[in-house]
Amino acid sequence: MEIEKGMEVATFAGGCFWCTEAVFLELEGVNSVVSGYIGGETINPTYKEICGGDTGHAEAIQITFDPEEISFGELLEIFFATHDPTTLNRQGNDVGTQYRSEIFYHSEEQKKTAEDYIDLMTREDTFGKTIVTAISPVSKFYEAEDYHQNYYNGNKTQGYCSYIITPKIEKLKKVYHDKLKK
Repeated sequence: MEIEKGMEVATFAGGCFWCTEAVFLELEGVNSVVSGYIGGETINPTYKEICGGDTGHAEAIQITFDPEEISFGELLEIFFATHDPTTLNRQGNDVGTQYRSEIFYHSEEQKKTAEDYIDLMTREDTFGKTIVTAISPVSKFYEAEDYHQNYYNGNKTQGYCSYIITPKIEKLKKVYHDKLKK
């Protein structure tokens, strides 16, 4: 993937990629969000293949952002505020290794920022439970099928979207209104 000069990339897995993609598309400084698969062994996995949890891939998003407008640390803050980092291989009713919480770092600086952030939340007992979010070096990211891209914005009235994603977006708008696109 080629990125524009001055841009950076962050890769997060935090459950269903429809949910995480919808959240990060709202943020000022985020140029693009792509849903896909990462962290497994299968080459060119399909949605059907990863749904069984046998490929080792996580549903993830790859965010291209302008660090002059939003920092990696701010992205981490929103990542942790909009999913449950204390449930192993699960987000709500979505269960399996493909729904794990994981940060795939693109640089040693991102790795250290993620480690420091988790360490701080652990010391402050932010969630009242152990944080299970893994931190791993980025590996091959496979873009998901076209119908998964920007899924929420095209399917807001679909049951899963209205019951699961819309409340996340409402929380984002309430708590992080100063970080949203105008």
